[in-house]
Parts: sequence; structure tokens; C-alpha cells
Amino acid sequence: MRVLRSLNADLDAIDVRIEELYAEADPCGVVSSAPGLGPVSAAAILGGIGDFARFENLAGVRSFTGFVPKVDESGLVGGHEGITKSWDAGLREALFLAADKTRRIDPTLAARYHRLVLAEGKHHNSALCSVAAVLITRIAACWRNGQRYELRDEQGKSITEGEGRAICEERYKIDPVVRAARRRTTPAKTFKKRAGPGKKESATKVAPAIDLPGKNATEKVA
Repeated sequence: MRVLRSLNADLDAIDVRIEELYAEADPCGVVSSAPGLGPVSAAAILGGIGDFARFENLAGVRSFTGFVPKVDESGLVGGHEGITKSWDAGLREALFLAADKTRRIDPTLAARYHRLVLAEGKHHNSALCSVAAVLITRIAACWRNGQRYELRDEQGKSITEGEGRAICEERYKIDPVVRAARRRTTPAKTFKKRAGPGKKESATKVAPAIDLPGKNATEKVA
């Protein structure tokens, strides 16, 4: 118990120091003005980004976070394969967690998350990465304009955080059944489900030792 109390005291002292340093770096509290963000999470984002003004445009900010789609261009085929995950992984984690908090307060972000999950069938993580990209873009725009984040509803009306929470809970709550259906099934989970408990099944298919051409070809399996 003495060790735990000592650790808790150290963590509290660190939080206080982080808050002090964040207040020096962002005296207007632009980053922490985003709904759901406190001094610690805001400091993690600001520390990862640095000065938002150093980027040529907002697209550069998004690209720096790694929350932009990775383009796959090979031959005549082109498309997107997930996000780039470039630069600082700690920054992406801070933004990911911040986006999960903000979407529960900001109706416009909640609407985006709701549409991605229900209408487009996106997984929770994929939808949240999209929300994180929008969130950091808005924070960067506020920083460059010297303005704090202003919470608004879908019609552009200014609202409080309490009103935003009520709107998100009433209009954009995801049914647990739908959320469960959007969970990804990894190859390991698929194999485990197919094999079942207590069953022994090889994870790889055994290739035929002999493959003779012709109608009456036979295969000798090792």
C-alpha cells in the first residue's frame, strides 16, 4: 500500500507538471478547448504536433498524423489500403483516444461516426480514425486562426457540452447488435471457430505430393 500511495503521488505530481507546461505552450487553451480533452491529452497532441503553423496547409497536418489513406497504385489498378500510420505512433494513439471522447460530445463528429458504421459498414477503429483526422484538422484550423474550438450542432447552432452529449446519446447511439456485427474476424479467430474446442486440425493445408495431369489423375497426400 505504501508503494501504491507513492506511485499515485508521483503520477499526480506529473499531471500537475504537464498541466503547467501545457499552459505555457498553449496559453489560450486552443487544443484543450476541443470537447472531451483535458490538459494531459491536449499536451500529448500538442507535443506530438508542435507548432501547427509550421505546416503549409491543413492537409499537411493530417498527413503528419498518419490518419490519411494509403494509396495503392500498381499497373492499371488504384485504390486505398488503410491509413499510412506514418510518423509518431504516440500522437496517433492520443488522437485516437481523444476522438473517441469527442464523438460522444460533438454532434457533427457523432453523425460522421454513425454514418461510417451504419451506412458504410465500417469497423469501430476505422470509423474512429476518420473522426480523428477531422478532429485534428479542426484543432489545427483553430490554432492557425487563434480561436478556441466552438461546439455546434448539425445545423451550425452553438451548443454547450451538456447539450452535445444529449444529442449524441439520443440520435447517434449505435445498437450493440450492430456494433458486434462490425467486429473484424481475424484468420486466427476464424480457424479457432472452425476447429472448435478439443479438436485438432492443421492450420495449413497439405500440398499433394504428386499432381498428374489428366482425367483420372490421383493425388498422394503426405
